[in-house]
Amino acid sequence: MKTILTLTNKRLDDVNLHLADQSRRIDETNKRIDETNKRIDAVRDELVQRIDETNKRIDGVRDELVQRIDETNKRIDAVRDELVQRIDETNKRIDGVRDELVKRIDETNKRMDRLYDVVVRREEHAQSSQRLNAVERDMAELKRRIAA
Repeated sequence: MKTILTLTNKRLDDVNLHLADQSRRIDETNKRIDETNKRIDAVRDELVQRIDETNKRIDGVRDELVQRIDETNKRIDAVRDELVQRIDETNKRIDGVRDELVKRIDETNKRMDRLYDVVVRREEHAQSSQRLNAVERDMAELKRRIAA
């Protein structure tokens, strides 16, 4: 029985050594897990910080682009207003030139009508002169006949 006891004690000692070894290994594993968790937390914190910085940069770029777009829209509106004004001025000038040309055409037409009237009067005058000459000849002929 002593032998069994000795064997049992030896076996218990072996089991205790094995348990102590397992406990040491578990402690080492827990330590490694804790270190890994710390590294994960550090990486997470760094990533959160970098994401926040990236978001700030994105917001800055977005704000800058919105500002530039607004400025561009203002410039477009100003150019559009200027072009509309210039088009309106050009249309007014075109209307003025058209009115002036219509007036000048009307004046030219009136002058042509007066010229036509003068030409007709000259033709009538020439015809009247020819008829007067014919009447004068006829009168002279009649006077000669009466005197003869």
